Amino acid sequence: MDLSPAPGASTAAEVAAAASVDPSLAPDASTAAEVAAAASVDPSLAPDASSSAKAEDERFALLMSIGEECIQTDELRLLLQNKEKAFPICYDGFEPSGRMHIAQGIVKTINVNKMIRAGCKVKIWIADWFAQLNNKMGGDLEKIQTVGRYMIEIWKAAGMDLDGVEFLWSSEEINKRADEYWTLVMDIARRNKVKRITRCCTIMGRADNEELTAAQIFYPCMQCADIFFLKADICQLGMDQRKVNIVKKAIHGGRVEVHGEAKNPLVPVRITNRD
Repeated sequence: MDLSPAPGASTAAEVAAAASVDPSLAPDASTAAEVAAAASVDPSLAPDASSSAKAEDERFALLMSIGEECIQTDELRLLLQNKEKAFPICYDGFEPSGRMHIAQGIVKTINVNKMIRAGCKVKIWIADWFAQLNNKMGGDLEKIQTVGRYMIEIWKAAGMDLDGVEFLWSSEEINKRADEYWTLVMDIARRNKVKRITRCCTIMGRADNEELTAAQIFYPCMQCADIFFLKADICQLGMDQRKVNIVKKAIHGGRVEVHGEAKNPLVPVRITNRD
């Protein structure tokens, strides 16, 4: 015979004891009914396994909604299921190179806010050194950085959720961890032929048959390195960045890119949109 108390028996005893000590503590009829109801097992109150799946589906749909293409949707699913990655890192970057257009100002704000609502931490890479390599603003780094600060102010005014965003200046971050960064760049450069790298130069707004400076040829290798350097899980970039992302994939395997991509120990996802 099982002599263990029936469900709710200890609760009933505690309530009775409390009532005998102090009548003011005695529950009224409705409270007693609630105690009895809580003590009984109601299958409908059991944790709903479908609720976490629903939340995952909502996060997945939010991330997919920001891009025209997602490379490795299965990897994106796995990333969202990974309990150790409570806040996946999303990478986006830009060259401060002049006046901001609608897609940069409004569409990027909408997309960044969606990534944050999907539970991601967003790193926005302010590629000031890249703009200098690409001879933007005449290669004047001070002017380039002024344009970068102007763009941040526009995003603030447009309603970007800055609590979930970290702005990182490439010149500062690379100098802080130069040994790590340039090792990545050299590794990528060693693994690729010049012809393949020049085909990626459309990422700079240059034609692949255009005469390029040595600095501009170096640019795609650096952009490949950025993804690993920032430990990104999701890369959100424009369709014009697709070629260099495929180089990343060939070197290091897949990363989740909604459009973006690459792999370090983490394998990011690429989600791509058209600005």
